[in-house]
Amino acid sequence: MPTATLKPLRPDAFGHWEANHLLRRAGFGGTPDQVRLLVEWGLDRSVDYLIKYREIPTEAIKPDDFRGDIMTPPSPEERLAYRKAQEAQDEVTLERLRRLRQERQRQDRQQVRAMQQWWLKRMIETPRPLEEKMTLFLHGHFATGYRTIENSYHMFLQNQMFRKYAVGNFAELCFQIIRDPAMLAFLDNNESHKRQPNENLARELMELFTLGEGNGYTENDIKEGARALTGYSFEGNEFLFREDFHDDGQKVIFGKRGTYNGDDFVRLILGRTQCSEFIALKLYRFFVNDLPGPVEPAVKTFILNLAREMRSNKYDLAPVLGTLFRSEHFYDEANIAAEIKSPVQLVVEAVRSLKTPILDLNILVDALELMGQDVFFPPSVKGWVGGRSWINTSTLFVRQNLLTHLLTGRLPSGFRGSSTRSKFDAMHLLAHLTKGSDGEYAQTEAVDFLLKSCLGAKPLEARRATLLEFADSNGGRVNNELIIGMLCLITAMPEYQLC
Repeated sequence: MPTATLKPLRPDAFGHWEANHLLRRAGFGGTPDQVRLLVEWGLDRSVDYLIKYREIPTEAIKPDDFRGDIMTPPSPEERLAYRKAQEAQDEVTLERLRRLRQERQRQDRQQVRAMQQWWLKRMIETPRPLEEKMTLFLHGHFATGYRTIENSYHMFLQNQMFRKYAVGNFAELCFQIIRDPAMLAFLDNNESHKRQPNENLARELMELFTLGEGNGYTENDIKEGARALTGYSFEGNEFLFREDFHDDGQKVIFGKRGTYNGDDFVRLILGRTQCSEFIALKLYRFFVNDLPGPVEPAVKTFILNLAREMRSNKYDLAPVLGTLFRSEHFYDEANIAAEIKSPVQLVVEAVRSLKTPILDLNILVDALELMGQDVFFPPSVKGWVGGRSWINTSTLFVRQNLLTHLLTGRLPSGFRGSSTRSKFDAMHLLAHLTKGSDGEYAQTEAVDFLLKSCLGAKPLEARRATLLEFADSNGGRVNNELIIGMLCLITAMPEYQLC
């Protein structure tokens, strides 16, 4: 049974498999060189390097990287022109204004597509993998979909906010999320009025974002919370508090009475023990084990201990993640290769760890959608279910074809474009092996090293036998063509779908 404490792993127990596990879970995997470096550094330095990433230079994100004026609301002059055209039944003018609006919508859809490519490229190239991994976690946690809000720049601003608080203070993020234009529009709070409060944001704030479904709140708390959030709106790309919309009367939330506003509501939620426990559970499912079955008592104890750590650090995520990534439990055999890779994890890890060339970002983005993880388009406010839902006959087919595309350049079945002869030089994966007197790599050593580098847990002997047989049938000489062939076999193994 896994240990239930936050006790750190012994320094001498941090070897190849542990370093490999840390890079996969706290990021998107690593090359053999990177795994070796972490082993050399040891546990503490490795964890610090991943978490204290702000010391590492990276490409800056600027507000004008994407246009913020595509979906701006009509100006007073435009609204007046539209009203006059309606009154005069001027169909020519009305049609012209409709076409202008449709053109803006088309441009905005193009921009969100460009944003998908931008973020995927950033995840692949970043020297700060935990920053992007936590941004992805928060995107799934505070799930907001472009299809509902139809404003790409608001999704961009939200993405930047998640990145800012990736290992920052979760409490501060909660205060910001009720001011976020994308979230306010997604959950219809921007028009919530004291005469008719909209309950969506209050409900999801407690049910999905902070406390968990039915966990320590009542329907009355939702209704009163909705009153507290009235007037929280936006204008253009900025938060706006509409004082004339706000209900400043007495409210009773969690049995406490006051003239609460949205910040007071969030503060009351954060004061509930259930909040830290729910967030600890979400972090556990994302980073440690997604718990497809009942939660064992020992695991429950670990999560409660992690929640206590969160409360003692006043919701600062960096020390909590540091404790998690150092814990003996994180590296327990039951948690190694225990999660199915999300589509994003599968794609980004393959490119980062194998150093395959990116032939066409469009193909990668299309594949993510087909595999069930279309970034900026979560399926609902609950985000992606994850776990075993990632795998079915359709998605498995796409997974295997996409990996073959990355390795060989062949166009996956059903995708538009043209095949490209692979420029992938896979020999770098064997750089640490010693060549024999004949100047060649030993076949057995190459097979063992590739399996060790590509899989998250020690491979079955049957997998090794398959690769050795393949190598023998292809002449046995370890060259680039043979390595790519073996990688195609490894990435098609069920174990490769796990991290």
